[in-house]
Amino acid sequence: MTRAVTGAKGRADVAGAHRVVVKVGSSSLTTASGGLDADRVDALVDVLAKSRSGGEREVVLVSSGAIAAGLAPLGLRRRPKDLARQQAAASVGQGLLVARYTASFARYGVRVGQVLLTTDDTSRRAHHRNASRTLDKLLAMGALPVVNENDTVATDEIRFGDNDRLAALVAHLVRADLLVLLSDVDGLYDGDPAAAGTARIAEVAGPADIEHVKIGSAGKAGVGTGGMVTKVEAARIAAAAGIPVVLTSASQAADALAGRDTGTYFHPTGRRSADRLLWLQHASAPRGSLTLDDGAVRAVVEGRKSLLPAGIAAVEGEFIAGDPVELRDTTGRAVARGLVNFDAKELPRLFGRSTRELARELGPAYEREVVHRDDLVVLHP
Repeated sequence: MTRAVTGAKGRADVAGAHRVVVKVGSSSLTTASGGLDADRVDALVDVLAKSRSGGEREVVLVSSGAIAAGLAPLGLRRRPKDLARQQAAASVGQGLLVARYTASFARYGVRVGQVLLTTDDTSRRAHHRNASRTLDKLLAMGALPVVNENDTVATDEIRFGDNDRLAALVAHLVRADLLVLLSDVDGLYDGDPAAAGTARIAEVAGPADIEHVKIGSAGKAGVGTGGMVTKVEAARIAAAAGIPVVLTSASQAADALAGRDTGTYFHPTGRRSADRLLWLQHASAPRGSLTLDDGAVRAVVEGRKSLLPAGIAAVEGEFIAGDPVELRDTTGRAVARGLVNFDAKELPRLFGRSTRELARELGPAYEREVVHRDDLVVLHP
């Protein structure tokens, strides 16, 4: 049973999408014991290679599966809970995963390029630019980028947490025309897909369309870290950045890329943006916080101005210049997030003082913003 959203505009933009980001989860690539399933990988590659065969479509693949692929070779029966063993499994599994993709795409003469990312690679200005340039160049040279989180070295502080969110942010990074999220469930349902009487939601025009849906029971992931909650959140992030999204199962990937009525289609709800503030908002993990006085909150939130030392009342956490921090009002509510220009230990002596005064006393290096407006995103307008 399928339920369509009243007033939905259809999927004409899907079939004509030029640059597409496709995300596939671990459960769609691996066996129950944790090893790579060569037949599943080949089936996905068949679809992606044929989708780009005419030369009019570019594909970026965001693929989970590195940790899952490394379990069996290391004698692990299930995904470990501790970070060190997860990283060890990723180290073994990432090579196996890319080797499998390389061999499978070679059947079509397609070259694969591996791109591993952490949040630091995308929220900091120079790193964000380099990641964008690398992906653009791979596509321009006819290669198919295979993107994954760099689980081998990523710590809890610099992890995306799930590849659904990573895929949404990569779609923004490469200015994609479409994001396709592939899972083991064929779309978003208005209840438990296994229960009688539930229906697939064909299209979502905006957040209000699924306010009634208990997302937690509307699907589940297999051996990966995500689930339907993370997929809907990823769709929301991409749609807010002006990118349409199709959420469906890996078995229906061909129909999804062809624009047929499969899965759940999320209409774009926002405008496209070329900046990296989407990454700062959704991918960065704050290393500390700054409490602002009322005047500074108004300047940052309403005036979209930089944060100056004079407006800071308190600092928490241990961070260094360039780290992401939360900006809070006097009640403790986070109103913005930004990249700080000073170490935490430097800030207390700057509180409440003008940049001109600080420059006279401490030197010209202190005549600058604590957080520049270009490195700041407002969370609660």
